[in-house]
Order: sequence, then C-alpha cells, then structure tokens
Amino acid sequence: MPFLKVWIHLVWATKNRRPLLTKHIRQKVFSHIKENGIRKGIHIDFINGYTEHVHCLVSLHPDQNISNLLQLIKGESSYWINKNSLTEEKFEWQDEYFAVSVSESGINRVREYIKNQELHHTKKTFQQEYEEFMINYEFNIMKG
Repeated sequence: MPFLKVWIHLVWATKNRRPLLTKHIRQKVFSHIKENGIRKGIHIDFINGYTEHVHCLVSLHPDQNISNLLQLIKGESSYWINKNSLTEEKFEWQDEYFAVSVSESGINRVREYIKNQELHHTKKTFQQEYEEFMINYEFNIMKG
C-alpha cells in the first residue's frame, strides 16, 4: 500500500459566473458535496465559497486524479442541485477550474482562506481573486 499525502486547493465557478449560490443554497450544496465525497471516497477537508464559485481543499488518494475527482464532484452536485430545484434556472458549473498543490505547512492558511470567503469577498470580487490566482500561480491566460 502506498503512503501518499497530496493536498490540492480547488476553485471552480458556476457557468458564466452566475451568482446562483445564495447563502441558503450554498450551505446545502457544500454539505451535499461533502457527504457525496464520503460516499465516493473523496477526502474533502474543507469547502466553502461565495455566490458564483467554490473553494475546496482535498487530499488525493493514490488512485485519484484531479480531473476525475472534479468530474465526480461537479457532475454529481449539478445533477443534485437541478433534481432538487434549488435554483430557478438550470444549474451548471463552468468547465474551467484552478487546482494548486498545498504544502503541509500551508494547510491551515488555506483552510482559513476558504473559511473566510464571505468576508474576503466584501473586499474583493471573484474576478479580482481570479486574476490574482492567474498571476500568483503563473497560469497563462488562454484565449479562445
């Protein structure tokens, strides 16, 4: 059995960044994602977000990869949101996402950052946060 500890900070948004995740809906969705993660063997350490996006701290198992993990989380949760009519319009997640590794020494800092999303977004928009991620992690902005 391999011993593996790989922490990933994931960020993804609603389709077209529509602000569909009201405070009431957010809590239901995040609880559901965590419960579904347990059923699917996905270790979700912390999850939170704001009206149009989600931050999630996960620990990967040896047989998991980021793309499949996000497909399981996003696909199932959008299906569940629509099945339960949590939004007035059809709910979808954007295909694009961020995934960055987190060192063991940075785990608590990332948890706090995720925990404080509401406060964080009283000072900064998701677009500003997005642009900072692009710069800080040296992602190239793909156009097309």
